[in-house]
Amino acid sequence: MFGEKYLQKNNNIPLIHQLPENDLGIIVVIPCLREPDILKTLESVGRCDLPKVKVEVIVLINHSETASAETKAYNLKTKTEIEAWISNNPKQGIRFFTAGSIELKKKWAGAGLARKWGMDEAVRRFNLLGKANGLIVSLDADTLVDKNYLTSIENHFIRNPKHIGATVAFKHQTENLLPKQLEGILLYEKYLKYYKEALAYSGYPHAMFTVGSAFTVKAGAYVKRGGMNRRQAGEDFYFLQNLVQMGKVGEITSTTIYPSARLSDRVPFGTGPILQKWMDGQENLEETYNFEAFKDLKAFFDLKDTLFKIEKTPFDLIVSKLPQPIGSFIKEDNFWDDLEDLNRNCSTLKSFQTRFYQKFNAFKILKFLNFSHESFYEKVNIEEQVAELAKAKSGTIN
Repeated sequence: MFGEKYLQKNNNIPLIHQLPENDLGIIVVIPCLREPDILKTLESVGRCDLPKVKVEVIVLINHSETASAETKAYNLKTKTEIEAWISNNPKQGIRFFTAGSIELKKKWAGAGLARKWGMDEAVRRFNLLGKANGLIVSLDADTLVDKNYLTSIENHFIRNPKHIGATVAFKHQTENLLPKQLEGILLYEKYLKYYKEALAYSGYPHAMFTVGSAFTVKAGAYVKRGGMNRRQAGEDFYFLQNLVQMGKVGEITSTTIYPSARLSDRVPFGTGPILQKWMDGQENLEETYNFEAFKDLKAFFDLKDTLFKIEKTPFDLIVSKLPQPIGSFIKEDNFWDDLEDLNRNCSTLKSFQTRFYQKFNAFKILKFLNFSHESFYEKVNIEEQVAELAKAKSGTIN
């Protein structure tokens, strides 16, 4: 079976004892910690049009081993409520399960480890059926979905059988928000779109949204990737940016998911904490990365083919002619060492072109953007940068 070694290595313990149905093809995983609106999420998924394959939804109730008695009691109450809802809402073609409460080790307790527990259980169930192409769908317990959510996911992979994963379009819920909170979430969405499109403009081939409630991955690819990481926040970003190095991750735009725009301080970063900082006056969402930095990246990426089998002296000459922010970063980051390693292990230009972005990946790009804004640029008005990006894409500026 495709997942046997992975499951053994991760000491997987079965969480659901009912056997999966033979035609199971999609498992939706929902981590749940003190979630007041989980039933709304389940109702939303339960209303979906059903795909040709069978669907399971696993709610992974979890808390830290150091959680308060109040949190544990809340989770127990949630589990009871979900199980009552499941009993009262049977539907042919889709089965809902609760797992837990799972007690997470204090060191790792958080979104990443909770998501990993649920996704590993999905792997175990697909492994029983020998279905490496089974789809594991990541969703959050405060998120609503369109009626065609499940069918759109199924259809995407029918049309794109070589894709190993996909992101799903999202739009945050905006009902009943305070005026400043509404302003903040709209600015944050504008930033996310700007960042993705500016990254694509630079030439980076793996520009994508990385939202924990808005992606799906094939079980076999999940195993090859090494599973979900245990990060307490940002687990989605790290997982997806590593996944794209293995194969094509598509983008599903025929359906939409609707995450909550709630305030939160439960994780160190992400939508909730950013909105909380905005509300407290500690974060200015009206400002973003200067588009000039993305143009600097493009200047470098446009020259990447000339770096194949290059020697140090001509490399230094090329770097000296680049815009100063990216040239300085390449020197300070010792990218020559990465390039040497790349050229030692790439016999053709085609393999070099592919593997180049394994070295200069999304993590290094973020490092460059922060470096350039410490030393060369200031963050600037997002509306102006969106306009600059539009001009660049239309070819009206150099």
